[in-house]
Amino acid sequence: MVQVLEIHNLTKRFGKFQALLHLNLTIKEGEIFGYIGPNGAGKSTTIKTILGLLKPTEGSVTLFGQDAFKQPVNIHQHIAYVPGDVNLWPNLTGGEVIDFLLSLQTHVNHARKQELIERFELDIRKKCSAYSKGNRQKVALVTALSIDAELYIFDEPTAGLDPLMEKVFQEYVRDCKARGKTVLLSSHILSEVEQLCDRVGIIRKGKMVEVGTLEEMRHLTRMRFTVETAQPLQDVEQQTGIHDLSKQENVYRFQVDSDQVGEVIQYLSRFHVKKLESQPPTLEDLFLRHYGEEIKEGD
Repeated sequence: MVQVLEIHNLTKRFGKFQALLHLNLTIKEGEIFGYIGPNGAGKSTTIKTILGLLKPTEGSVTLFGQDAFKQPVNIHQHIAYVPGDVNLWPNLTGGEVIDFLLSLQTHVNHARKQELIERFELDIRKKCSAYSKGNRQKVALVTALSIDAELYIFDEPTAGLDPLMEKVFQEYVRDCKARGKTVLLSSHILSEVEQLCDRVGIIRKGKMVEVGTLEEMRHLTRMRFTVETAQPLQDVEQQTGIHDLSKQENVYRFQVDSDQVGEVIQYLSRFHVKKLESQPPTLEDLFLRHYGEEIKEGD
């Protein structure tokens, strides 16, 4: 598969502050890659470096086989980008901003532009000074998704959008993939990443701590079990692999290490099980695996 984006040993320092440290990442053609981490983890710094807006302290960034800092003009002809906080010209209308930005592009789908304006319910006659944050995001999303780019980069793109508009965005991201395009989606909305992305990267304090498909990463955490039995479970606290046990009458809720699921099922079979529900770990579980201690500490 063709590599659209290759980041090698990327390091970025702002004075004594280290924003990124030896970051390595590859994104393949036609995939949706989710990039997650809390505020300050280095997501936006990574994206700004990819776009050539920041020069790395060390390392390299290659897009479509070209150096991101030596051939930015060629590269940017094939990229559409939406930041997490969109600033627009206050005295222009939303429609004027969209038309101006699209006039700078060579591959524009005007029919899709009209469709996007309607689907996002954007009033393009209003001046941008009257727009809410969500409407400013809509202007950027309509513009970016109207471009037939090879790589779409979204940095917290649904900030300020209501749930219905988030679903519209997700629909168009899937359409990008169906057309063979590549998407880099940075988001703190874990359910959004989980629904859309083929692979996920978790960044923590400027370091990439986990990369893979959800299936590849799910073995790193625990299954959730809900069990109802006719009689109490005996010695359940002593069973290997069972964690975070809670009980209400004869209904037990707990987590199970993925490599111990078989043994736990065998243990439960000794009792009269009336109901058994299991859920695979979610992306949020994977996220908490890396940040759980900090969250508990209130960081």
